[in-house]
Amino acid sequence: MSDNTPVERLEQVQAGIARAASDYGRDPSSITLVAVSKTFPAEDIEPVLAAGQRVFGENYVQEAKAKWPGLRERYPDVELHLIGPLQSNKAREAVQLFDAIHTLDRPSLAEALAKEIAKQGKTPRLLVQVNTGEEPQKGGVMPADVDSFLEACRDRYGLTVEGLMCIPPSEDPPSPHFALLNMMAKKHGLKTLSIGMSADYDAAIQLGATHVRVGSAIFGTRPRAG
Repeated sequence: MSDNTPVERLEQVQAGIARAASDYGRDPSSITLVAVSKTFPAEDIEPVLAAGQRVFGENYVQEAKAKWPGLRERYPDVELHLIGPLQSNKAREAVQLFDAIHTLDRPSLAEALAKEIAKQGKTPRLLVQVNTGEEPQKGGVMPADVDSFLEACRDRYGLTVEGLMCIPPSEDPPSPHFALLNMMAKKHGLKTLSIGMSADYDAAIQLGATHVRVGSAIFGTRPRAG
């Protein structure tokens, strides 16, 4: 089967992104594929690295800390993105480890990141997560609070926010959520939109995605914990 290996699936996803970009009049090079490697061990990730993929997404600081330093020794040009919720007490390690953090969503985290950025002299790219579906169990700034939160990040905490991220509710069509985020980003002059996953990256590209976060379509079914 042509879709058996992660490398073959990676090539299929890359082709799908290029096709969607062409369909919607976008430059394929303006869309970054974030290969979501959470829960997969280093030996599953290495073939994808060897095939040339360089941008990866992880959900947890501790998991990334355990498996990426060794991989980065062999592939020093890797870009690592934190796409899962971040506890304020993990801000120090997150700033050390990650090149981009997609899940800035509350004042306490903004304050913790600002302190660590100043202390370490590192400046990970920062995205604000917006809870477009206003789901109580999900992280993210409520849509009505985005303006004031972005202002606080800039003026109170001295942070440079590059863009926005969202995870639409699983039961909703994703496009209205992507369109809302695109509108918010344009309003604030933000260039980066982290939207779209394995099942809906085509719609995300149509609606302005600069980063699509694709895991299962590359790596397959996730290993069960335990």
